[in-house]
Amino acid sequence: MRPRVVVFDYGSGNLRSAQRAMERVGADVTVTGDPKTAVAADGLLVPGVGAFEACMKGLRAAQGDRVIGKRLAGGRPVLGICVGMQVLFGRGVEHGVSTEGCAEWPGTVERLHAPVVPHMGWNTVAVPEGSALFSGADPDERYYFVHSYAVRRWELEPTSAHMAAPLVSWTTHGEPFVAAVENGPLWATQFHPEKSGDAGARLLANWTATL
Repeated sequence: MRPRVVVFDYGSGNLRSAQRAMERVGADVTVTGDPKTAVAADGLLVPGVGAFEACMKGLRAAQGDRVIGKRLAGGRPVLGICVGMQVLFGRGVEHGVSTEGCAEWPGTVERLHAPVVPHMGWNTVAVPEGSALFSGADPDERYYFVHSYAVRRWELEPTSAHMAAPLVSWTTHGEPFVAAVENGPLWATQFHPEKSGDAGARLLANWTATL
């Protein structure tokens, strides 16, 4: 059976490209903001375009933060993309305004320190050993980024020697920043796999294979 994926609609935009990309890799996709449908799906994709504060406001209005929490409490896969990744962190700071995020990971989304912002273009990614998201990917493959803000420091430390550390991938635009995270059922990318051609499709297929 084709895995059932919900692309969560909370007013963030970029829904149809995510839908088409997931259908391309064999998922049965529903675009909806209905919390019950989102909780029940095999996989939940959380997109995001625009400002952190606006995305969090829309996500909370649609109960998306609760949906994400419920799914993760049950070990059910969630994939965040672009600002959909950023809102998973503790807070975002834009134009001097600090906004609380979903706080699934500690950390702050901040403006990039780079000669040219926004960052729009194709970057390679430094991937840790054992990554399932990047399984089968060429190390020289490039992925499409378009953003002005990012997580510049990874702040989550394992609480015990037996706790599996999240796999964090990095890239650089002016300075290093987090490009992707794999943490149990919660995966996320700062770049847009749905806009990264065959390279991005491979990553989405790897996520779909876990559902």
